[in-house]
Amino acid sequence: MATADHLRVPRQHGLFLHHGIDLGDGSVAHYLEGRSILRSSLEDFSRGATVNVVNHTQASPSGVTLRRAMSRIGEQRYNLLFNNCEHFANWCKTGRHRSNQVEDWMQTSSLGALALGQIIPAALLTGLSLLLRRGLVDETSRKRARQAVAQLKSLRVKLLNKLEATLEQAEGWLHGEPDNSLIDHHNSRSRSLLLKGQTLADELAAIEDLEARINALLDEAKAKPE
Repeated sequence: MATADHLRVPRQHGLFLHHGIDLGDGSVAHYLEGRSILRSSLEDFSRGATVNVVNHTQASPSGVTLRRAMSRIGEQRYNLLFNNCEHFANWCKTGRHRSNQVEDWMQTSSLGALALGQIIPAALLTGLSLLLRRGLVDETSRKRARQAVAQLKSLRVKLLNKLEATLEQAEGWLHGEPDNSLIDHHNSRSRSLLLKGQTLADELAAIEDLEARINALLDEAKAKPE
């Protein structure tokens, strides 16, 4: 392991993986579920499990990775589906806000540990998982699919409004002219707003993807003869 490495360690008997960034001094920056981005010792991060290094084909320079990690220490906006420890580590290392664990769920519809603690209601996720896995086999499942689309539309509108408001706020903040005594606060606030906007955009994209997939099932069901 080396400074700025993307570290990965199993949690909950291998049920899911926890991610962090090696800060090079025996400590690791990582997003603790439900809390904040911490700077913990390697021992606390690993909890006695084997730590592996995640390799990236297009990794940012070590200095950039470390600056990204340090800039978010103390952040408290954890979200299991849209802003988790893997999103954080991947962003630090590559500049891309992604989670393979979440994307795998989107592809396989296997909820696993991801059925907990996200902004999308767990009941809705469970229903979507069943629909995507089994298809629309009868009128009951078609009705559930139509209800799910309505819920996703509502979530999409709310997220879009939040994103637009955040981007307007960020634009106003960036165009401001703070005095020198406030410049650090200004830069920190600007980064925070832009990061929030990126997170909201990721959430919106995930909602739109789910909505499109359910609509595709409904279209397919319509095309089949009764």
